[in-house]
Amino acid sequence: MNRDLEHSNNPIYTRRLWQHRIGIALSVSAMASGVFFLLWILAVLVINGIGAIDWAIFTQTTPAPGSDGGGLMNAIVGSLLMVGVATLISTPIGIFAGVYLAEYGEESRFAQITRFVTDVMLSAPSIVIGLFVYAMYVANVRHFSGWAGSVAIALIAVPVVVRTTDNMLGLVPNSLREAAFALGAPRWKVATMVRLRAVKAGVVTGVLLAVARISGETAPLLFTALNNQFFSKDMNAPMANLPVVIFQFAMSPYDNWRELAWGGALLITFSVLGLNILSRTLVRTSKN
Repeated sequence: MNRDLEHSNNPIYTRRLWQHRIGIALSVSAMASGVFFLLWILAVLVINGIGAIDWAIFTQTTPAPGSDGGGLMNAIVGSLLMVGVATLISTPIGIFAGVYLAEYGEESRFAQITRFVTDVMLSAPSIVIGLFVYAMYVANVRHFSGWAGSVAIALIAVPVVVRTTDNMLGLVPNSLREAAFALGAPRWKVATMVRLRAVKAGVVTGVLLAVARISGETAPLLFTALNNQFFSKDMNAPMANLPVVIFQFAMSPYDNWRELAWGGALLITFSVLGLNILSRTLVRTSKN
């Protein structure tokens, strides 16, 4: 009781207490504002997009201008193909690059430069990557293609996988590595069979986060895959994809196109939400 009375009469304690209260109040206000706008965006998206979600959106291709009906089957299949190819490209490159950085990051000058470039790539605008692939590939072969789109979004996914793998491997205790070395295991086997296996759930989480990141990218695909009104599995030709279809349909004067744009945006949002929930579940499972 006397100690509380002394604290209440201490001006330094009183000032720090009020600073603490103001800090907590500002933090809660910022969190509440972020949650409010997030829920607002989701509510508008669900209200406008839920009406377009029906069986036709998965079984019919995008409609011609001025026509009724239609769906997003060609765009959905195109997005799945390009994201799948990009994942197959970026996953092994990102994981092995992350292993290299974790093992040699403090010893090799090249590894330090690689980590710096990876950090720069993480914050690079996606439209710059799209222009790069356009200049290096599309302009030379003289046509848009699904392959070009896959390469563009793979370049966005690689640094995400690299940094996640590097950070996850950094959490492995040194005692585990030393025990493997003491048993005579070579360094490459310790890195891949011991450290990587110990954090495999975290690495898979990084891959899922990379997939979520590239699923909604629009700018790189405008310069690489472009779009296709018809259903096509030819990766060497212009290919429909959800982000570009949403971009084009949202600005169109046709009501059914705008409705399909809201439906496509809702599909991407819930797909990314599902991937994030899955990644958090894997992280929680690995901790337990």
